Amino acid sequence: MKRLLLLGGSRYALPVIRAAHKLGIYVITCDYLPNNIAHKYSDQYCNISIIEKEIVLETAKKMKIDGIMSFACDPGVITAAYVAEKLGLPSCGPYESVAILQNKKKFREFLKEHGFHVPMAKGYTVPGQAERDIGLFHWPVIVKPTDSAGSKGVIRVDNPKDLKKSIQYALCFSHLKEFIIEDFLLQKGYSSDTDSFSVDGELKFVSFNCQWFDSNAENPYTPSAYSWPSSISGKGIEELSGEIKRLFKLLGMGTSIYNIETRECVDGKTYIMECSPRGGGNRLAEIIQYATGTDLISNAVRAAIGEPVIGIEQKPYKGYWAEIILHSGTGGVFQNLWISDKISKFVVEKDLWVKKGTKIKRFSAANEAIGTLILKTDSQGSIEEILSNQDKYLKVEAIKE
Repeated sequence: MKRLLLLGGSRYALPVIRAAHKLGIYVITCDYLPNNIAHKYSDQYCNISIIEKEIVLETAKKMKIDGIMSFACDPGVITAAYVAEKLGLPSCGPYESVAILQNKKKFREFLKEHGFHVPMAKGYTVPGQAERDIGLFHWPVIVKPTDSAGSKGVIRVDNPKDLKKSIQYALCFSHLKEFIIEDFLLQKGYSSDTDSFSVDGELKFVSFNCQWFDSNAENPYTPSAYSWPSSISGKGIEELSGEIKRLFKLLGMGTSIYNIETRECVDGKTYIMECSPRGGGNRLAEIIQYATGTDLISNAVRAAIGEPVIGIEQKPYKGYWAEIILHSGTGGVFQNLWISDKISKFVVEKDLWVKKGTKIKRFSAANEAIGTLILKTDSQGSIEEILSNQDKYLKVEAIKE
């Protein structure tokens, strides 16, 4: 029986564990949070911080693993690549390349060096230096940690006088204590955040979607919904697909799933904003399987243990799809999830993670979601109507404390 070390233990690891078990693989989960839900379903648990590369490496040697991966867990991606390279295990790509993709500062510099479209951006470790550089940017700007995911620590700054406190906020979410400032890009239509797949460095499956946000949320830059297909133009999709292919070749990537954020902007350019060699959070790969029949998760597991991937090819969407990230605008004690009868016929799956009486927080980051709702309709118009007017069709009922 082959042994897979899976870094991270959130609920987004559950479909990976299920897929691995179907393939007859022994799964060891690893992080420093023993109460994480995924550890209840794995075959073995190691209480180790996944950012401690050398400790994870020694553990991997003792466990005699056949593969290692981090799925929907950004802090583990670099560690997985490091351990794989040291032990000669299958990897998504060279450790050096993964380190570039996983650091927003390094990634922006790499894109600029190789002629990709990239916003004006600069990374810092010293807040005072950033404050002296305010003239470099075209305001407003976005401030974010260089090494976090899930929109944690991300904030838009419209006035230079607010830069200092925004930097302090971003640094609270950075392990490296490093942040980046970049020009705010105004997109045309909706930005995209969804999963794709490469085989031996060749882009074999690429997807684009619409990323929706709740303007009333505590953090309006945390995605609150997604829909497929994308609003990006045909020309934009063709250009982005070509640039993603070029990026993979430049970095020498291998066989892997990726979470890729892109956008088409009013300046007429397309941008690769993020490209992480892992599955995205918010169940994105699961919805792609619903919509296209392409199983990215099982193939990510196969790739991690060196088995050939199966059925990775470009396929059209079967219908119009949406995922709503269930969340509370107020926080408090959860009571009920109300779904209007007008959209119940479109509900493919309801996945509620809390029970009545559970304390929930106001939505400020992806880890404060309380569930997901997957919808399928027969028209783009109906998807847009539902997502544009969510208050009419569903409500998270909570009592303020």
